[in-house]
This record gives sequence, C-alpha cells and structure tokens, in this order.
Amino acid sequence: MKNGMLFLLGLLTLVGCNQEPDGFTIDGTLRGEIEEGTKVFLKKIGDNNQPVEVDTATIANGKFQFKGTATAPELHYIFVDEAQGYTAVILENGTIDFNGQKDSLGFAVVKGTLQNDVFRDYLEQSRALSNKARSIQEDLQRATKDGSPQASIIALRDEMQELQEEYKGFELDYIKNNPNALISALLLDRAVATKAIGYEEIQTMYDALSPEIQNSRPGKRVLDGIEGLKKSEEAEKNTAIGAKAPEFSGPNPEGETVALSDVMGKVTLVDFWAAWCRPCRAENPNVVAVYNKYHDKGLNIVGVSLDRTAEAWKKAIADDGLEWNHISNIAYFDDQIAKLYNVDAIPAAFLLDENGIIVAKNLRGPALEEKVAELLN
Repeated sequence: MKNGMLFLLGLLTLVGCNQEPDGFTIDGTLRGEIEEGTKVFLKKIGDNNQPVEVDTATIANGKFQFKGTATAPELHYIFVDEAQGYTAVILENGTIDFNGQKDSLGFAVVKGTLQNDVFRDYLEQSRALSNKARSIQEDLQRATKDGSPQASIIALRDEMQELQEEYKGFELDYIKNNPNALISALLLDRAVATKAIGYEEIQTMYDALSPEIQNSRPGKRVLDGIEGLKKSEEAEKNTAIGAKAPEFSGPNPEGETVALSDVMGKVTLVDFWAAWCRPCRAENPNVVAVYNKYHDKGLNIVGVSLDRTAEAWKKAIADDGLEWNHISNIAYFDDQIAKLYNVDAIPAAFLLDENGIIVAKNLRGPALEEKVAELLN
C-alpha cells in the first residue's frame, strides 16, 4: 500500500504540473567534522564498469549543490573527499534533497523527486530484511560455536532459507508494483544476471515497465539480457541428460572442419577445456588414461577448446598428450559451440551414448571411467 501511495502521489504531482522541470538541482546538507571547501563528487558508472566523475562541488557552511540537466533517470553516486562510502542518487530533473552524515554516507536521506522517493522506500524495506538476515546469521554463528543441538541449527538454516525466498519475492513484487521506477529496471537487470527467474517471467515484467524506464540504461541491459537468457534456457534444455546432443562442427588444429557426427564412437566425450584453465589441465591426465584404456573398445573424445590463441591451444594438446579430435574457434567464451551447449565455465563435459544421447555431464576422476566402462559393457 505504501509503495502504491508513493507512486500515485508522484504521478499526481506530474499530472498537476504544466511542464516538466527543465533541469535538476541537488541541494546537499552534510553534517560532521567537515572543512570548508571540501570537495563533493557526483559520479556514475562508465562503460568500463568504473566510476566516472560527472561534476564536482565544494562544501560551504555544511552545504553543497549540483545543477544540470538529466535526459533520462540514471543512477549516480555522491562521494565526499576523505570520507568513506558513498550515497546512491537517481539523477532526474527536479529538486533533489540530500541530507547526510560524513561518517555514514550510505545512510544519507535522498528525496524530493519521484524516482528518489520510490528508491528510498525500496532501500528502507530492503534494509529491514537485511537486518533480519544479519540477526539470523549471528544466531547461527553463535549456535554453531556453542555446540547447540543440531535441531536448533537446522531450524535457523531453514529460517534463513525462508527469508531468502521472502527477499526474492519482495524484489519481484516491487518491480511489478512500480513500473515507472528506475529501481525496478535495476532489480530486473540483477534478476537477469543471477537467473533468479525464467526469461518468460522477466519478459512479462519488462513489458510492463513504462517506456521511459525501458529506454533507460538498465532497461536496455534487461532487454539484451532477456535474449541471452532465452538462448541459455533453450541450450540448457537441449543439453539436459536424455536429450540428443546438438550437432556442431569447427576447425581442428590443421584447419580442417570436424563435425561431431563424423567422429562419434560407441561412447563419445565432448570435453570443453582450454590451455589457460588449470582445473582442465589437472584433469587431463585422467582423461588421457581413460581414453587409452577404452578407445579401442569404442570411446571417442572431441575436445572443444575455449582458448584465446591457436599457439597456446596446440601447445597444450602436445604437452598433455591429448591424442583425440580437437576443435577450436579461438573465441574464448564467445565460442558458438560453448553457447550451444550453455557452457559458461570450464571444465565442462558431456558423455554421449552411441545414439548421441547425453547420458551424463561433468564426470571427472574415477566417476568418468566408471560410467564409460558401464556404457561399453
């Protein structure tokens, strides 16, 4: 109800005005031991994912001010020279009030415009849940340290799990209830990155956002992420155990095209690896041993490398004695075969039967040999 009232009040304010404000003003008040002339920085995250300075102000009598024009709502940050932390602020046209303490910038109050009022409401509710989680975590640590009954520890873990689900539900509801809020796009962007929900639900929630929020920087990231998430989910279905392994082809070290269907055995291991991947290289001796033991009985291997250079790839093949078929597009994680198999971390391996059906994934050590022996027998 509170979220809805904030949104409604903000909407009525906008409707009641004859025109939008022609720029923004941030009126800042900062308490604490602050020298006159201390610099305050307005920053945003640049394309390299690092803070970029947008403007600078100086403090006089505990006050500072920024002025400018915002073409669209965008998340910015206020830093104070020689002070730890920062304050998030959504830059939009209108008068934005900042009131904070130098030693606790993260708890400064930012209000005065629709986006910042909604953002502040989100932060207050989010912090309440975070404080609850911190309390449970402290109780859990005490219970573990004091040797409390296992039932008590399990109960606390269950409580934490329930709270995590509550927090997830809170954020998703916040997005649905605030389609005109930039925080909704930011939360949806995080849901895409963490794969918290499926792409169909994310698409529905994105479609409900206002055009202004859809066209914001995080809104555009969400749209791009939806397409990637859709492909990822489709690839995950296509490479589930019991699915027919997707066909692929690519250049071998000699530059000739090799296709999966051309090198299938009674059992086939599709092994994603790279010369730079230490866990892959550590597992290679075991894969070599299994190959040498079972190749004559029908085991074939196709190595798909995610290397950055052909030189490193070919050298690793020779150094590790990998005497099976190899493919690489020298494209790192942009490799289309990796995307086809939904591989975003290596080592990754898919074991196929004689019909090309995926029967196991990511087997290593003795588990790999046991499964290969089972299939060939």
